[in-house]
Amino acid sequence: MVVDKKILYSGIQPTGIMTIGNYIGAVSNWAKMQDEYNCIFGLADLHAITVRQDPIEYRKRATSFFAQILACGLNVEKSIVYFQSHVHQHTELQWILNCYAYVGEMQRMTQFKDKSAKHEENINMGLLDYPVLMAADILLYRADLVPVGIDQKQHIEITRDIACRFNSIYGDTFTVPDGYFPTLGAKINGLQTPTAKMGKSDADPDNAVSIIDEPDVIMRKFRKAVTDCDRKVKFDLSEKPGISNLLTIMSALTGTPICELENDFANADYKTFKEAVGSVVVESFKPVRENYARYISDKSHLQQIASLGAERASYEAEKTLTKVKRRIGLVDKARRTIVAVEK
Repeated sequence: MVVDKKILYSGIQPTGIMTIGNYIGAVSNWAKMQDEYNCIFGLADLHAITVRQDPIEYRKRATSFFAQILACGLNVEKSIVYFQSHVHQHTELQWILNCYAYVGEMQRMTQFKDKSAKHEENINMGLLDYPVLMAADILLYRADLVPVGIDQKQHIEITRDIACRFNSIYGDTFTVPDGYFPTLGAKINGLQTPTAKMGKSDADPDNAVSIIDEPDVIMRKFRKAVTDCDRKVKFDLSEKPGISNLLTIMSALTGTPICELENDFANADYKTFKEAVGSVVVESFKPVRENYARYISDKSHLQQIASLGAERASYEAEKTLTKVKRRIGLVDKARRTIVAVEK
């Protein structure tokens, strides 16, 4: 990594589909930051198994997700891109950090409460311990910045708390990270439920738009998008959540301020406006669809990219883990000397 650049870390779960919301809120920012920061991007496949996954389908989705991330413009020569499960230091550091995180803190986490309510039949320790693994993800790489959505702010705060707690006991060990919160597009809502975030694993196929959806599928979803009875294209989150969501999507992808879009469509009916937004999405993601088709057609090459990313990530992670082990008093592992035996 370049010495004079700050380190940026971010992760995303390879579940469901990668939505345009994921792209606008996170992945598009990743690509833009590669020149400014030392970037490390992880597919958080261990985080995703707190919910039961079908092994065959999960492996297939994770592979597809990796190809999609690369298709969005991540440069593996500039950035480290890898699968979390390929780097054993994540779970090693998680165990150590468990000893510096408190049960009460974990039980108060909003995500734990929400997921426990949704999965009452499977309230496992992974759900409770999820924030500690996330802290390990971030702290392993000495990250200065972590680009996250608004709903992840609490996880950054607990990561900072754990890092400061450890540092106060053992001295300067971890870099205490700051969150980076995009001002536009940080939260893209569903097309059918415009008051709730567009999710990768939404049960309603018309609620989320994948970055690799075919053009006709994208247009159909936007034509069916929920709006209101007012017939006025105006940004108003409380009274017009559907229209506001569509304006946010269009603004984020075109770079046009929302106020200008309101003027441009002042005399347009909702049908015209929704089709215009759909057309912008189709054109914006045309290069992504083409790149994805190229990556996913060569699984062997994808595996090589993932393997190289894991090697680079592990090299950086081991630096931190070794330092942590020494600080807490674990015995150093001696290097093995191979002795040749004459026959």
